Amino acid sequence: MASATAASESHLPGVIALELSPDSAPPRAAIDADHAARLLDHLAHDLSLLVPGLEKLDLTLAGAHFDVAEALRPGWPLHRRLDELRARAPGQAVKQDARLIAFGADANGDIPQPLQSDPALAGASLRVLPFLISGDEAAIADVGDVLETELLDRGMANAATALLAQDAFATRIEHMRYLTLHDLLAMTSMQYGHMGLDPLWPILEAALLAPGEEAEIDAPPEPLLRLRGGEVSITLFPPQEWGRRYATDNDDPERLQRQMSRFEARQRQFAAVLEAHGIPVVYDYLPGAASIG
Repeated sequence: MASATAASESHLPGVIALELSPDSAPPRAAIDADHAARLLDHLAHDLSLLVPGLEKLDLTLAGAHFDVAEALRPGWPLHRRLDELRARAPGQAVKQDARLIAFGADANGDIPQPLQSDPALAGASLRVLPFLISGDEAAIADVGDVLETELLDRGMANAATALLAQDAFATRIEHMRYLTLHDLLAMTSMQYGHMGLDPLWPILEAALLAPGEEAEIDAPPEPLLRLRGGEVSITLFPPQEWGRRYATDNDDPERLQRQMSRFEARQRQFAAVLEAHGIPVVYDYLPGAASIG
């Protein structure tokens, strides 16, 4: 998932994934600049053990944690903003002509605006810190091939790195590993499958990986969704139309009402997931349709 911003420069986005202990939540949204720089040094060391030549490329880290959905949004805005900060940074450390650039909270605990996480998405046990590998397009392609092959099997962070992160964020961390965005996408797909969200995945995947393309879910008993122009429309049915489409073999009014209530809850669930991933949702009201309540 390497992206090029110029003919000679390319980027490989990745994340540090922190699996927190149950009932453990980081008391701070970001670590200070000193801890971020130390964590970046450890990240560079750990990755260099997997990827020869990494020390010749820029490595940029945000010392702030985010929900997975914030890292998986159309256009990858989190990593794009990290690159914008990187472009303005003089570099905090230099190793063999490469820059190691870490961003963290300032002395007042404030975080650069582009790297502030959404409080509404806090609370999940898996949090991610974005990092970016930048450099010559050919070198990034080589690094990307290695990381896509190695990280899933060998991407666990060194014990010293995990202990540093645990101390920096003042929270208990059960597992800490490195992932490319492709890895994170695959892992999220499996997790959503376990949550019963498999039917929604084609829409989400198309919005992330094929911007501009259209996709549709038209498979009762699931809601009717269409991705077009970067936004998803969810069709709302008046009771009679809903009954014809979704309940053709049931004429018990009370049971029909319960089924329709579950259907509307499913619509709200799909909408919440899409909106968490930064995908706009609109409702396509059919004549006589009532709003989702």
